[in-house]
Formats: sequence, structure tokens, C-alpha cells
Amino acid sequence: MSESPETEVLHTEILVVGWGKAGKTLAGALGRAGRSVTLVERSADMVGGTCINIGCVPTKALVHSAQGRREEDEASAYFRAAVDRRDSLIDRLNEANRAMLEPVDQVRLVVGGTAEFTGPRRVRVTGGPEPEELEITADSVIINTGAVPRRLDVPGADGPRVHDSTTIQHVDPFPERLAIVGAGPVALEFASMFARFGSEVTLLERGERILRREDEDVAASVRQALEDEGVRVLTGAEPTAIEDDGDSMTVRTGAGDVTADAVLVAVGRVPATAGLGLDAAGIEVGERGEVVVDDLLRARVDGSWAEGVWAVGDVNGGPQQTYVSYDDYRIVLSQLDGSGGRSRADRVAVPTTVFMTPPLGRVGLSETEALEAGRRIEVYAKEVAKIAVMPRPKTLGETHGLVKVVVDADTDLVLGAALHTVDAQELVNLVALAMRTGTTRRQLLDGIWTHPSTTEALNEVLALPRG
Repeated sequence: MSESPETEVLHTEILVVGWGKAGKTLAGALGRAGRSVTLVERSADMVGGTCINIGCVPTKALVHSAQGRREEDEASAYFRAAVDRRDSLIDRLNEANRAMLEPVDQVRLVVGGTAEFTGPRRVRVTGGPEPEELEITADSVIINTGAVPRRLDVPGADGPRVHDSTTIQHVDPFPERLAIVGAGPVALEFASMFARFGSEVTLLERGERILRREDEDVAASVRQALEDEGVRVLTGAEPTAIEDDGDSMTVRTGAGDVTADAVLVAVGRVPATAGLGLDAAGIEVGERGEVVVDDLLRARVDGSWAEGVWAVGDVNGGPQQTYVSYDDYRIVLSQLDGSGGRSRADRVAVPTTVFMTPPLGRVGLSETEALEAGRRIEVYAKEVAKIAVMPRPKTLGETHGLVKVVVDADTDLVLGAALHTVDAQELVNLVALAMRTGTTRRQLLDGIWTHPSTTEALNEVLALPRG
């Protein structure tokens, strides 16, 4: 391949494409160990990755601000102040992420250029700072480009007042009426958040109920909490068009029309592989555009699992969670540093949390999934407002929710839990640890927990199975 005079040619031991959790942690660890590393990030606004810039951290900062709004606080001004605090926090985190890598002599950062594969372990970076074009070859390549919001394929979905989960965080003007298309974790978080900021929120779910993968009692608990916040939940409402007449917007659905000042499309995220030129490198992608990987996160290249080409984080089609991406880092590092022994197959009882108000923590099997798997189970469940030994929700003024634990009737081991309650993001980690370590229901029931705490729910809920 011929290079123009403006092209720099660089060889590096490790090439990381994308500044997400797994990639940046690998770059730092390998660079400090003396390996030459080049990290390419397309956007200066994404230094540090999705989580700290547009995902976990900024959205939870907004959730926290929304929870503190009083009825007398004017919605628009309060929201603007919350966004300013969010932006200040993200600026500090950006600086901290640069400070983690910039002092490492063996790490070269290329920010602002677009990477495209031109062959196996060979990438061209264009459109960035000097040089105008950079050709990079590497001994090992780590693809870490994350995921992007899924687009809605209906007329009008590309309008200026139709937002995704990124742009809605800076929506201006503040929408008095907000329609949200979707009812997954992202949609639920924003529905709860904007309702507390003061919007009239309508949640549009195309199915018969929200949270279709959850048990009906859990979904009902979540819906009740949303409706008590003022969220209108409309099911069977698949959008067919979005219209904007300049004054207001109309979302056309099979369940009726919804009028709003802004629309949020939250129908999932897809791996960010478009434009990477993976075909030129022989790297296989799946139906959703994800890089196909094995349990060691090795990419399939020209039909075989490649040594020296990995995909980490959301781009590999696994759970889109920062902490899963961090575990991806550990799996790949164990291969690069020779320690070995880590694999995706090792993952047991990985928890999740939907940060609505109150949050919904989930781990393991639901009741429905356990029964479908042929397990003999006992179900322990109680509404939060009726748990006498757990006063913490009452002290916080938030008693919505349900604590539900699925237990193997033969072994007394916990198979799964749905925890819709204040502090669920913490309690679910304890339950997950119990599942990993073989701690029984009886041991959790008899545990001595601090008071007042959400953990105390276990002393009551796990006493008697549901009749």
C-alpha cells in the first residue's frame, strides 16, 4: 500500500480501538508493564468511554437530582441546574481519565480520528489531529468501540425533537410533555427521572406489558411505582409515525395518538461496528452487528478464533454493563500477561439494576424461568410497604416495591431474586454473592444485618414461602 507524504506509519504491540472501560484499563495496565500501546478514540467527547460521558454516571447524576426536586421548584430551571451539575461532573471525570493514561510513556493516545481496518491487525486513522493519516500495524488488536442507540424506523423518527438517550440529557427547552418509545431499562430510568423533574411522561410499550422478561408481579410493582409518579403507561402502542407541526409532536400508535413536546426513542442499543471495515480484516460479525467472540473474547477471523484479536465491552454483543466490560478486561489481560485462567464461562450470578425510583435489582432466574427449567422451587415475596422489620424505605418516604427471592426447594440455595426497593443496587450484590458462594436461604434469613438497612428485609421475607 502506498502512503502519501502526510501519512505516518506506526507499529505498536497493542492497538486498542475505543476508550471504553475494558480498553482503557487494558491500555493502562499493559503500558505500565512496558508494552507499547496505541489507543485510538474517534471522539474527544468520549474520552473515558460511554459510562462516564453519556451512560451510567451522567444519567444517575440526573436521577439523583430529580429525586431531590421539590414541588415548588420550577421544572425547567431545576432541570437546567441539574444538567450543569452533570456536565461539571463529567468534565472532571474526563480529566481524570486522561490523567490515568497520559503520564504512561508507553501509551500513545490518538483522539479525534476515525479508525478503519485495512487488513489483519492493520488500521488507518483519518480525520484527526496531525498527522492527517496514520497507518497502524499491531501485534495484538482490541476492539472496544461500544454500542450506539438503536434507531426507530418510522416516518418522522429523525426529527429535531426526537431524541435518543444521549441527546435527551441536554434537551432544550425542557419538555412539559415527554413521550418515551420503549419500556426497557433505559426507558424506565428516563421515565421515572423526567416525571420527577416535572414532565408529563407517557411510556409507549408495543407489547402487552412492560418488562416482558420479568415475572408479572414484578412488572406490576414497577408499573405501579411509575404510575404513582404520574407516568402514563400505554401498552400495545407500537409507533407507526412521528409528526411535528412546530407547536407539538404527535406519536401515532395502534393504541391511539400521543401528543408531546419531545420524544425519546429508547428501544435498545446496537454494537458500534458500522464503518470499522471489519470485512477487510476478516473479522466476523453477528446478526446485530456484534463482533463474534468465544469465551476468551477472541474474535472469529477468517473462520477461526484469532490469537491476538479480541473484542471487549458492548461491541461483542454481551451484557451492556460497565462492570461486565471490566471483567472483559480481566479475561483479555490474563491472556496477554500469561496468567491465563479467566473466561466468560466463569461468570455466575451477574446482577443488574434499573435505576428508576425505587431501583429494580435483578440476579439469576425469575420464578417463570425456574419453572420453565423444571426446577422445584419455593418463592419468597413481600411488598416493601408490608415488611415490618425494614423501616428504611419508610424513613426515606419511598415504600413502593417488592422483594422476591426464588429458592431451590431441595437444596435451599437461592436461584434468583427481583428486588424492587430503595438500595436495590446494593442489596442485589449481596444476593449475587450468596448465589456464588452457596449461601443458603436459611443463612440469609438468620443473618445479623445493620439497622435500619434494606438488607433487613431478608430477616422477614425469607421466613415463609408464598402460599
